[in-house]
This record gives sequence, structure tokens and C-alpha cells, in this order.
Amino acid sequence: MTSNGFISGMYKEIILVLLVGLLAWTYQAIQPPPPKICGSPDGPPVTATRIKLRDGRNLAYKEHGLPKEMAKHKIIFVHGFSGCRHDEVIVTRLSPEVVEELGVYSVSFDRPGYGESDPDPRRTMKSLALDIEELADQLSLGSKFYVIGYSMGGHAVWSCLNYIPHRLAGAALLAPVINYWWPGFPANLSTEAYHQQLPQDQWALRVAHYLPFLVYWWNTQKLFPASGVIGRRPEIFSRQDVQLLPKIAFRQNHKGVATQQGEFGSLHQDMRIGFGKWEFDPLELKNPFPNNEGSVHLWMGDEDHFVPVILQRYIAKKLPWIEYHELAGAGHLFAHADGMSEAIIRALLVGHK
Repeated sequence: MTSNGFISGMYKEIILVLLVGLLAWTYQAIQPPPPKICGSPDGPPVTATRIKLRDGRNLAYKEHGLPKEMAKHKIIFVHGFSGCRHDEVIVTRLSPEVVEELGVYSVSFDRPGYGESDPDPRRTMKSLALDIEELADQLSLGSKFYVIGYSMGGHAVWSCLNYIPHRLAGAALLAPVINYWWPGFPANLSTEAYHQQLPQDQWALRVAHYLPFLVYWWNTQKLFPASGVIGRRPEIFSRQDVQLLPKIAFRQNHKGVATQQGEFGSLHQDMRIGFGKWEFDPLELKNPFPNNEGSVHLWMGDEDHFVPVILQRYIAKKLPWIEYHELAGAGHLFAHADGMSEAIIRALLVGHK
């Protein structure tokens, strides 16, 4: 072999080695670390009350209001992005007199991967609805119950309306996060709403929808700005949100609990599922209460910078059986404002506007 041929062959081997090394590095970079399961040797301790689900996963929950044996109305509250079971903002904000008057009980739970609930690597929109149904059955809440979902927790409410409508006494969506790729949205409207997001959030959502296997890498890399919602960029808070921030100071008491098992099984999985391809289109749902035996409510602030209001207005127009409440000057945190929890609960339970 000539020296030129030897050198050429050596260069090819070096390039091959570098390519293999690059591929190996890339594979490692996009792989999330394993979760730190609560109760495991290297995981956080178990402090919550939990049930064991059909597939062996543990689901942590917290009860509020009247004892369920005394309550007339039973509610399951679903927390939002980066929240946990401690973030129930409806019954916990009612006065004892109103709780007694309405006869209300509420249970909040850690969604899979959050707080002290085991992650669910096979999680789908349907599986979350079935988790809620199983929680209700194991707690003996009866044949029908209410669901309230805040922000990202609204996805669970849509799922319940699709998969277990026969179990619902009523439902409320509070500033529900939208999937811009729902087929029922006009393309021009969803595009307009999508571009109201911060550029970095537009990219984070693109990755979640088109390249879900890169969600962990995208939100942990330092080359490009990651999600502004995860980073709590100040631009995403409305004027009212800023005024209400002191009212959510209680969250400092459980800071870090939501993601203590790892961000991939909680925040990143939320993005993959919430902004991925859904198994159904909420805009094609039928009225679950054709005989007015219950009601569905959607509450939205018209200055919400997290979720564009124009898509909520379209949903209300497309699904006229939803009672739509648009709040002037309100942002994403409106549920924490004085009097809002009582207004929301009375509209849902007794029909007060």
C-alpha cells in the first residue's frame, strides 16, 4: 500500500470514529435521566396518601372541604403545568360557611410523574381520564363527580369529556392550555394564536409536536432559549397576574415538590402529550348533558399571555353547550383573585352566573 493510500484510509477511519462518537454523544444527550421514584433508595420519601392504580402505579392525592361522606358535591381538581396536589385553588379558597352551605368536597392529585405520583411512560390522553375514574372509584365518590382543570389540567377535563362523560356531574376548564394542532381549528386562526407566543415558546412547542424525542434535550440545552413558561419569563405575566403573584406565595411552602422525581416525567411529558397528536379532537365533542342534568364551563381572562383568548372564543362558538365566561382585564392567574373561587364553584354547582 502506498503512503497516500495509507493516509487516505487513516482519514476515513478517523472520520468514521468521529461520526460514531458524534452519534453516541447525540444519543446520550437526548436521553433523559431515569426518574427518582418516590420511596425508592435514591428517591424522595413518600409523605402523601396514595392509591395503587390498575397497572401498579401509585397516585398521590389530598382531600379538601367536607368529609366526602357528608358532602353533596364531590369534585376532582386537576393541577396545571409545574403544579401538584397542594395547588387546589377552588375549595381551599372558599370560606368554611360556603363549603358548608354548598356541601362540597374536593380531592386534588399529583398527575403522573408530578409530586409523589409514579411516572407513566405509557401515558396518553385516555390513560389520564382512566386514572381520574379509578381515583373516584377507590375513594368511593359515587357514580358521578365533577372535574375542574386549571391551565394544563384542562387537558384532563377534555379527556374526561371524551372518554368518561357518563361519570361526570359537571366540568369546568380554567384558562385551559390549547393544542394549536387540533384539527378543528381554522389554520389561519391557530397560526395567528401560535405567533402570539414568545418566539422561544413557539420553538419549544414545535419540538414537542414534531420531534417529541428531543423535548428533554431542547429544554436542557444551552445553545438556544428553551421554554419561557418553564423559565417563568416576566413577559408572560399580565398586569393582573403580577398583582396576584403575592397570592400564590404559598407555593414556596412546597417548592420543588412538583418536579422532585425529575422534569422529564412531569414537565417534559406534559409537553409531549399536550402538544402532540391527540387521539380525538375536542372541537368534535358532543354535549355530555343533553337534558341539562349538568353543565360544562370555560373560564378565560382576555389578557392571558399564556393561552391566547382568540382560540377559547372559537371553542365557545363551535361548542355552544359550553358556558363561556370571559373576564375583562384578567390574566392566567385569575382563579386566585378574591371571590373567583366562589363564583366558579357556584356557576358549576348551582348555576349562578
